[in-house]
Amino acid sequence: MSSRAEFVLTLSCPDRPGVVAAVSGLLAGQGCNIIESQQFGDADGRFFMRVQFSSTVPDGELLTAFAALAPEFGMDFKLRDVAVKPRVMVMVSKFGHCLNDLLYRTRSGLLDIEIVSVVSNHPDLRPLTQSYGIDYHHLPVTSETKPRQEEEILALVDHYRVDLVVLARYMQVLSEDLCVKLAGNVINIHHSFLPSFKGAKPYHQAHSRGVKLIGATAHYVTADLDEGPIIEQEVARVNHTHSADDLAAIGRDVECQALARAVRWHTEQRVLLDGHKTIVFPR
Repeated sequence: MSSRAEFVLTLSCPDRPGVVAAVSGLLAGQGCNIIESQQFGDADGRFFMRVQFSSTVPDGELLTAFAALAPEFGMDFKLRDVAVKPRVMVMVSKFGHCLNDLLYRTRSGLLDIEIVSVVSNHPDLRPLTQSYGIDYHHLPVTSETKPRQEEEILALVDHYRVDLVVLARYMQVLSEDLCVKLAGNVINIHHSFLPSFKGAKPYHQAHSRGVKLIGATAHYVTADLDEGPIIEQEVARVNHTHSADDLAAIGRDVECQALARAVRWHTEQRVLLDGHKTIVFPR
């Protein structure tokens, strides 16, 4: 008797009667058991669905079955074996708080992923990365060497069979070409002061203006800087007693929280793109 495995199916298609019935009927016909099912239809007539189920049917056969169903409904779909951990590459510059948080959460089992490599344009975080036994690649970049450096990044994505790239305070702008090649598979984190407080020392700028809320935004990377589809946001209340350094410290915490949740939801296939927005199915 074959052992049961868990899978996650995500799909989007034009909204019409019979989609849920067709999917659940196919799963029932394959002897699958639905564990969790969520769906949403947006105002523009697009339907989104996430189904987690167990099955004794090999994933190849399930893929074939769904591929046969998809044309009838115009479905875009993905199927993932839950037991296979997504392979993640983290890119970072000199700020190590988000990298450190992702490494810890992964080692402790809070994130069910495999961080396969870390890439940086600086050497500073090599000791931290290697303490976890993870390969560290120092790829310096200038305006002149940027095309070659991005070719090396893509080569590493292929070499490590990377499923997701995470920009954990990587302080370089990705080219439009790289954004297109990795579309939907790169997550970035930035302080939510953008676009109000751009440039150097945003927390100091915010402090000088007496802000009451600070925050962070995790989003998919697009060619439009820091304007990709938002996955998660986190905020913290501050007041006049906090110094600029206090704001920066609080900001680092909310950046870690927002990024970790975005990575978790993406790798659990809880995030579906809906144009410039996202559909996030909660746990």
